[in-house]
Amino acid sequence: MTPEDRDYLVALTNASNVEDLWAMHVERMALHGFDRLLYGFTRYRTETSLGDPNDFVLLTNHAAEYTDVFIGQGLYHEAPMVRWALENDGACSWRVLGEMVEQGNLSDGERRVIDFNLSQDVRAGYSVSFRSVSSRAKGAIALTARAGTPQTDVDALWEEHGEDIVLMNNIVHLKLLTLPYVPGDQTLTRRQRQALEWVGDGKTMQDIAAIMGLSQATVEKHLRLAREALNVETTAQAVAKAAFQNQMFVIDPPSAALESAGANRASR
Repeated sequence: MTPEDRDYLVALTNASNVEDLWAMHVERMALHGFDRLLYGFTRYRTETSLGDPNDFVLLTNHAAEYTDVFIGQGLYHEAPMVRWALENDGACSWRVLGEMVEQGNLSDGERRVIDFNLSQDVRAGYSVSFRSVSSRAKGAIALTARAGTPQTDVDALWEEHGEDIVLMNNIVHLKLLTLPYVPGDQTLTRRQRQALEWVGDGKTMQDIAAIMGLSQATVEKHLRLAREALNVETTAQAVAKAAFQNQMFVIDPPSAALESAGANRASR
């Protein structure tokens, strides 16, 4: 590992938001020859589903022409490397795709995925599947090599630097699990978050109203809006989901906290 890579890892561990972390990682992976990345993570996996796509953590620098089809139209459901990532941990060369084509071991859906990827110059690369201690959680990243790079060159690069690249991606994944990431329009207001935090601490509605200086009806309103924002039915589910998204017990920057306090006073 180079001194530059070590400096990068230190910067990663100090990142305070997903945007900065992802920008650093995209730049570092490009230096290693992987100029298009697609990271996905779910906490809602079952035996038959990966959960609601609206709840996925999805990060990518692929063009919209690619993601609109691969993600938006659900092509990922039939992607061979997605299936591999769900069934395995570690790194895998996309060389296996060529072997599958040669052996004729592809379903019609898998063939469609490969044909689409080839049309988008997604031809060579590696996938890294992250180990999870929960049967419901799974994360992986697809590292696409620069257009025109043959898989043999990617495999040679991986032979020399693969362990370092896996380490960097593992750290990115672990760091992402600690940062607030809110898919779609599920962002909670400060008051909604505070109300959920007190519920999570076991406080009653009467306690929460006294602590927040609000009426019980207003607390109930904030909790109802939190449930709606998170698309869940119960407050317990809202607490769990907000915790998964790292929206609870977040330290606001001083300026943001002051602005929110002013806005909340005006909305009482």
